[in-house]
Amino acid sequence: MIDRPVRIGLQLQPQHMDYDTIRRTASEAEEAGVDVLFNWDHFYPLYGEPDGPHFECWTMLAAWAESTSRVEIGALVSCNSYRNPELLADMSRTIDHISAGRLILGIGSGWFERDYTEYGYEFGTAGGRLDDLAEALPRIESRLGKLNPPPTRKIPVLIGGGGEKKTLRLVAKHADIWHSFADAETLEHKLGVLRGHCETIGRDPSEIEVSVAGNPESRDRMHELGGRLFTLGVGGPKPDLGELRELLAWRDERNA
Repeated sequence: MIDRPVRIGLQLQPQHMDYDTIRRTASEAEEAGVDVLFNWDHFYPLYGEPDGPHFECWTMLAAWAESTSRVEIGALVSCNSYRNPELLADMSRTIDHISAGRLILGIGSGWFERDYTEYGYEFGTAGGRLDDLAEALPRIESRLGKLNPPPTRKIPVLIGGGGEKKTLRLVAKHADIWHSFADAETLEHKLGVLRGHCETIGRDPSEIEVSVAGNPESRDRMHELGGRLFTLGVGGPKPDLGELRELLAWRDERNA
């Protein structure tokens, strides 16, 4: 049984602000003590003006690898559909080296249809995209084992989503971190499903870190259920880290 401390993530949504603001906010979050700095893998804003300013995920992660020094970095989450799995593995290995071993490979099957249609990817169906992810994950793992130089560490894989038949089975088989978007009641149920998938393949479910939202009204219950990585989302044009600082204080109380 793995006993994990509480960790705090900030999803710095790359929308509605210039890059100077993004870089400055990332530095402020690291100085404040955040454990993980995430962005997301979309091409257009998800909130606010749909055609507002927005930046690409993986080029930004490479920049964060240079502009930060302590925090882990990653996408919450990267879309499997946009990149050949072998290429994504190589990108991950490269940022792993640039960051001196701080990359988390967050990945999911994709869902935002505009990203696909505007950039020329086939949207298909939710089930088909999950099947593609199931095919991609072993290919990513295989390519990571072939690269020269190899990654500096076993790059943690974070899988996002809560589908019980396909996604959670992939989590049990491949993930080091599972990110759930569920409320507390739903999380309790899905953790039971995940434990069942782990039992089927002979894996200890405590090996998988449970990642959830950092909402003040539910975080204590989420912690009781096993949540250990709590992430707050912040976007532009003027990102406010006040709630993040309060969440960091809660982490420190929990970990004392």
